[in-house]
Amino acid sequence: MAVLRHYIARMKNRNQNGFTLYELMITVTIIGVILMIGIPNFSEFTRNSRMSATANDLHSSFLLARSEAARAKANITICASANSMAGAAAACGGVFDQGWIIFQDTDGDIVRDAGEALLRAHPPVPNGLNIFPDNGATYFSYAPTGLGRGDVGGNPSFVTATLCDDRGTEIAAGGTTAARRLIVTPIGRATVIRDKAIIDAAGGCP
Repeated sequence: MAVLRHYIARMKNRNQNGFTLYELMITVTIIGVILMIGIPNFSEFTRNSRMSATANDLHSSFLLARSEAARAKANITICASANSMAGAAAACGGVFDQGWIIFQDTDGDIVRDAGEALLRAHPPVPNGLNIFPDNGATYFSYAPTGLGRGDVGGNPSFVTATLCDDRGTEIAAGGTTAARRLIVTPIGRATVIRDKAIIDAAGGCP
């Protein structure tokens, strides 16, 4: 009996580890509040990242095409492509939402023929994001001088486009619009803007 009483006394004095039910409930509540605040912010961050990445990729494609035209002394064309990731078979066609390619347009006909080098291919843009060229253009071509060739074969050349998602032109993080607008001058210089007033004045998001 003495041994049993000693054992029970030791059990009573032993430190208890773990959470009480009250502590567990408080922890779960705090986690819930953090998730309620964090998930919408993370979603907004993701959409901003996708928009920025797409606008930057399109912008850098124009910069690459322009510099390559001047370097190689050749016609370089950017065009929308419905099969941009098809490697050697990638061709012009479709709309920019489906992807685009940059290639050495040796004969300047805005068609990627056999043997014309593919310089870059971009996959379709993320779901929910759209590129709206103002004139429905599906290409822009640079001359060997590095300057824009203008309209080729009676088809309108890319001039301006608005990149939109379901937020339209609402103000996003940083105080600028969620949408983007790409402007390409006749000489081929491309610029991306996020000014809400300018984008709204141009018609905003369809």
